[in-house]
Amino acid sequence: MKKTFQIAGLLILFIFTMFSNTAYSQLGNSNMTLLANKNQHPSATMYSALWGYRAPNGREYAILGCATGTAFIEITDTANIVERDFLTGNSSSWREMKTYSHYAYIVSEASNSGLQIVDLQYLPDSVHLVRTFFYTGYTHTHSIQQDGPYLYLNGGNVTSTLPDHGGVKILDLTSNPELPVVRGGWGTYYIHDCRVRNDTMYACNIYDPPGTVSVINVANKDNPVTINSWVNNPNPFPHNCALVPNGRTYIYTTDETATPPGKLKVWNISNLSNVTFVTSWQPTGITNAIVHNVEIYGNYALVAHYTAGIRLIDISNPTSPTEIAYYDTYPSNNNNTYNGLWGVYMFPSGKIIGSDRQTGLYVVKPTIQLVGINVPSNNSPEKFELKQNYPNPFNPSTNIEFNIKKSGYVTLKVYDILGRQVALLADEFKQAGSYKVSYDAGRLSSGIYYYTLQTDNGFSETKKMVLNK
Repeated sequence: MKKTFQIAGLLILFIFTMFSNTAYSQLGNSNMTLLANKNQHPSATMYSALWGYRAPNGREYAILGCATGTAFIEITDTANIVERDFLTGNSSSWREMKTYSHYAYIVSEASNSGLQIVDLQYLPDSVHLVRTFFYTGYTHTHSIQQDGPYLYLNGGNVTSTLPDHGGVKILDLTSNPELPVVRGGWGTYYIHDCRVRNDTMYACNIYDPPGTVSVINVANKDNPVTINSWVNNPNPFPHNCALVPNGRTYIYTTDETATPPGKLKVWNISNLSNVTFVTSWQPTGITNAIVHNVEIYGNYALVAHYTAGIRLIDISNPTSPTEIAYYDTYPSNNNNTYNGLWGVYMFPSGKIIGSDRQTGLYVVKPTIQLVGINVPSNNSPEKFELKQNYPNPFNPSTNIEFNIKKSGYVTLKVYDILGRQVALLADEFKQAGSYKVSYDAGRLSSGIYYYTLQTDNGFSETKKMVLNK
């Protein structure tokens, strides 16, 4: 009888083990440690996107989209990760945000949600809603991107040409980050999300014509012009994308399909007339989970992979992505459902935040050393330097390059000949590296202007430029 019980026990253990392996279909979390999980605003409509903000004093904040608003959670002290404020908004299962200077810009697909402009300078005490911004015909947005002092609103009804399935609309923050100026738009196809680099936009047309990525010239912010497009085959359903830095001409795209499960794809964009597929990627040992969002930080791609959680990939060789760490925020299974991790973000400190639809904010940190996080150039410059803009004279756009020897808070401002500030091109913490800012002065009059770079390390330099219309 005892032997019978032993055999039965072993059989039960074997069945349990097999069930566990099937449910998890992966080994445990790898090279990441959990610092905190905050689930303070649970709802049937679940959590959505998130973003990060590093204040001038070095404090780090997670900005988390919730069903009824946005949570601002300080993660500076890993022993005391705490929500500092909560801003209510129209109820929505999708809420997304980006930051510029000391402001957060928040959108959602809720009716009449507009663009919430939030001043973050009062943290850690509180945040301040400056205004909810609308323009004629605009009520809601699907996603938002930011490049320098420009916001790109995607989807929703942001363009009049596609009122129910919008393209993109550009908002200009150069004069006043609290009062955006509405510039041009592009409404040929629906845009689910986009990225902009060097005045070139890569737009994910998730449904149209279907499944293309459109390349758009946005140098003239009043008149974006289509360059080309390619179909995101196989199984095209491009949800979002991210560009590999340091002049390496590759873009990573995510296909949010359930059948077959969407993969991360790598494309060579060195020739925009002939974009070529390089490879695809899935998490270690997992073939069922659906990819959602990708963000790139120097030598690393950070991926939100729904039921497979947070995945960190070494892309020092962009054509051969290699997974080096992961944390599963949804350990019950790795099925091809839209449950689990939604968005990811990495801070210069190496902390990673992720938003899980069911269980809220996760704060994790890799246990392995990372090299080249958020560094925009291959080598740190030997000195602080502000370069002469080019072209100069210009009409209406010009480029300004500068070098940051040591990480710190940086401002880049433009003044008229009377000393009045007419544009704010940078007002943020930057890692050591080389940077280029494209400035569109289309709304200014011809004349002489000055631009000044200042850092909290004591560096300040001013140069003259000429706008000649």
